[in-house]
Amino acid sequence: MLVGYGRVSTQDQNPAMQEDDLRAAGCEKLFIETISSGKKDRPKLQAALEYLRSGDTLVVWRLDRLARSLDQLIATVKDLEARDIALKSLTEAIDTSTAGGKLIFHIFGSIAEFERSLIRERTKAGIAAAKARGRSGGRPPKLQGERAEHAQLMLNAGKSVSEVARSFNVSRSTVLRATRLLEKETA
Repeated sequence: MLVGYGRVSTQDQNPAMQEDDLRAAGCEKLFIETISSGKKDRPKLQAALEYLRSGDTLVVWRLDRLARSLDQLIATVKDLEARDIALKSLTEAIDTSTAGGKLIFHIFGSIAEFERSLIRERTKAGIAAAKARGRSGGRPPKLQGERAEHAQLMLNAGKSVSEVARSFNVSRSTVLRATRLLEKETA
């Protein structure tokens, strides 16, 4: 059985074109929803996945209608394969029920894994280069320099950590972190 899943992101978009193409492809049952792909819970997609049985094919108009990332897409296809369910994309002409379709899909997965590795390598190289230039990552501290010194003076004068935090509009942990860092610098 061919089961169709379609999705549009906003109320302004019309799913009619997807519905027409899915019906023309022979889908006997359609699950169509209006929801952003960024939403973790997509009720119609969940219903379609639960409706599918061994030997069925999930048909989508385009792969990006099914998943918000290649990782999610690969995980979905692996789950479908484990249940003996094929995936067919009308726009990309991918059909995992065929040997060629499986090959193309696995090539996509390999490319995605390669890209993730490149991103990790670039990130590590960028961090190392920044450290070599004396820079560290993250946001600058909220309490540093003269403000941290003033906080330390307030603590030394008997103010509580909570009182100091309120006066600088920061958390207690920010005050403690700033004063510890200041102590290390002066030691």
